[in-house]
Amino acid sequence: MALKELGKARRLDDGKRATAESALARFRRRIGEIGEIDFFGGPGREATGSLLATLEDRLRTPTAGAPTLKAAVVRKVKGAVWVTRKGVHVDRIASAWLIRRFIDPQAKLKFVPAKGYSPEGGELRFDMFEAEYTHEGDQCTFEVLARRFEILDPAVTAIGEVVHNIDVRDAKFARAETAGIERLINGIALTQSEDEARIALGSQLFDALYETWRRKKS
Repeated sequence: MALKELGKARRLDDGKRATAESALARFRRRIGEIGEIDFFGGPGREATGSLLATLEDRLRTPTAGAPTLKAAVVRKVKGAVWVTRKGVHVDRIASAWLIRRFIDPQAKLKFVPAKGYSPEGGELRFDMFEAEYTHEGDQCTFEVLARRFEILDPAVTAIGEVVHNIDVRDAKFARAETAGIERLINGIALTQSEDEARIALGSQLFDALYETWRRKKS
């Protein structure tokens, strides 16, 4: 139920910012209350925390006309340090896979706290506050990376639609595989505490999905 309510908050933040911030604060308090009695670590806990952080980032995004790092689009990247929030879940796991497979095979990943991080020179951030690559409009970070690096592979597009449905929760794309993939990602998050381990297992999953869609005849 909490995730459905957070989906409503995501739509609200495109309207009245004050209303969205108030709603988000209520959800944050409610999730805290649930966490105090969730002794077994329910599978939706990671996804909820990730979605809350994403919503908070979007509400802090500079208003139109303000300078932003997103204006600089990097077309060729080699061996860069890619920074994201600790506790990776579906969008960050999938984005890390996309970066290493299609954008920067020699990428070095760095995981930092969600708040208060000051980037070092040359670092590229994704799916975090003021990142060079993060949610834009209704697109999740994976979709933004694919669009801005012009990855037009239909199999990547299919994966992006699944990631979008899990992360954004607006049922925009009718992908029958979404529920099963979400359960697998939740299982990875529940069994792996280290971010690199989550990405390693998640990358195997996305490699398999990519091959499935790449070989599928239309």
